[in-house]
Amino acid sequence: MFVSDEPLPAIVLAQAVEVGRREVEEILAEMAAERERTGSGILLRPVAGGWRLMTHPEAAPFVERFVISGRHTRFTVASLETLAIVAYKQPVTRHQVSGIRGVDSSGVLRSLVERGLVEEVGRDEGPGKAVLYGTTPAFLERLGLSSLAELPPVAPLWSDDGERPASARSA
Repeated sequence: MFVSDEPLPAIVLAQAVEVGRREVEEILAEMAAERERTGSGILLRPVAGGWRLMTHPEAAPFVERFVISGRHTRFTVASLETLAIVAYKQPVTRHQVSGIRGVDSSGVLRSLVERGLVEEVGRDEGPGKAVLYGTTPAFLERLGLSSLAELPPVAPLWSDDGERPASARSA
C-alpha cells in the first residue's frame, strides 16, 4: 500500500496476499480503527473505491513544508469555483460552468483536466453535442472522500419565496 499511487480495492489486496476479500476487508477495517484509536500520524482510509494510507490531517502543515510540486500547488479562486461547480452540478458543460461563474472558464477547465481532477464524462444530447465534465477518482482522493455523496451540502442562499436568509443579508 505504501508504494501504490492510487487507492487499492480490497479484492486487489486479497489477491496479493492470497486470502478472501471479506477477510481483507475485516483486517483493513481493524487496522483503520487501530490507527485512529492510537492517534497515528498515518491513517488507513477507504477512499475512491479502495483503501489508501495517508498522512493524518493534523500533520498537513509539516508535510506541506517538504512537498512542493506542480501537482500539489494551491488552487486559484477561479479553479476552486470551477471545481465546486463541476463537483455539485456534474455532468456539466463548459458553457454551463461559464454561465454560473459569469466569465469564460475554458482555460480553468483545461487546467483541472490536466491536473486529473476533472474529465470528460460524455456528450450533451442537445445541439452541438457539447462535452460534459465530471470529477475524477483523483478528485475524491484529494478531498479524502469515498464518494460524491460525502460532499457537504450547499447552503441555500435564497428561500423558496426569493427572500435571502438573514445570515446571507449581512454578507
